[in-house]
Amino acid sequence: MAADCRALIAERIRARGPITVAEYMELALHHPECGYYARASCRTGRAGDFFTSVDVGSLFGELLAVQIAEMWRLLDRDEGPGARDQGLVAGGRDFDLVEAGAGNGRLARDILEWLQQSDPACYAAVRLHLVERSPEARRDQLRALGPHAGKLASSSDGLPVRIDGVLYANELLDALPTHLVEMTSEGLREVFVDLDGDRLVERAGPPSSPDLARSLARSGAALEAGWRAEVNLNAEAWVKDAACRLARGFLLLIDYGHRAADLYSAGRAAGTLTAYTRHTAAGPGSDPARTPDWLVDPGSRDITAHVDLTSLARAAEGEGLSAIAALDQTYFLLGLGLAERLAESSGDAPGDIQRRLALKTLMMPGGLGSTHKVLVFGRGVGSPRLRGCSFGVRLT
Repeated sequence: MAADCRALIAERIRARGPITVAEYMELALHHPECGYYARASCRTGRAGDFFTSVDVGSLFGELLAVQIAEMWRLLDRDEGPGARDQGLVAGGRDFDLVEAGAGNGRLARDILEWLQQSDPACYAAVRLHLVERSPEARRDQLRALGPHAGKLASSSDGLPVRIDGVLYANELLDALPTHLVEMTSEGLREVFVDLDGDRLVERAGPPSSPDLARSLARSGAALEAGWRAEVNLNAEAWVKDAACRLARGFLLLIDYGHRAADLYSAGRAAGTLTAYTRHTAAGPGSDPARTPDWLVDPGSRDITAHVDLTSLARAAEGEGLSAIAALDQTYFLLGLGLAERLAESSGDAPGDIQRRLALKTLMMPGGLGSTHKVLVFGRGVGSPRLRGCSFGVRLT
């Protein structure tokens, strides 16, 4: 399958010339026949190529459910006289719960399981929408949801037209196709994918769009000669589209990322484009004669890049959303009761040990807890003090 994807990419280059890294990633990750994500319903866990917060067990979903339930109740308040009679509040109408990049629905099941057991009123109101590009993953969703399959209102490759509730995405934006640029003594250049004989290689050229330089300028990025950086126009466009569809409620994003000042800095001067296979990460290299790992065997490995949190906030606020929080996943989950659950699992029974290890994995410094950032935006919700922010708003 990987060979088929490589042949398709080579054919595209021969027909049209060098392609952007964004177009290369689109083919390598999302092509319906040979793309990495399109050919399997699940790529994570011990049998996959990388771990996510969902892979440590149901705890991540349970803690997210605590925040979602609070958001649902906030949407049920302060609507004004007669609002409930008009069907304008959460308690009087369905509550859209939308997961973007939902995969086969494992995270949604964990969330619904907790809501059914701990907050049946919220569970009853939920209309679940799963958004996933991979047809194979979508085919697996009803099975993965199990007893909660009846909550599924829609499963498609695009966001609902209108959302009244909560839209969340966990590790979606870092896998969206990104452009790769490099600053030279002559100015900004873009890195393209080209052929040298039959070998895929990098090739520098003029930027494919003036939007690349504009995005960097709006984020305040000042690249020095020799520095590389990713500019994810697709992530910005996705946030803008999501914001436009959110009629009222919350947008919750969890992903690898940094503020622009930290992302576009000497510490990340080689960029962050990384390929994952069998839990081994191959990041930017310093040997120009060596084929970058992200160009090896397209279609057989994941490719990601850290996102510019500054550009995401700018995109959301530009479409009328208000910024509510930006913090490390550790602090977000601590606010939702992670420490209390750790204390509850202090026994020596196998189940307690397993939950304790899962909780530590979610919060350990340098791991999922600090590499993952949480951004929360809202529309028509004021400036609520969310429980997920109660431990302190801190972004490292």
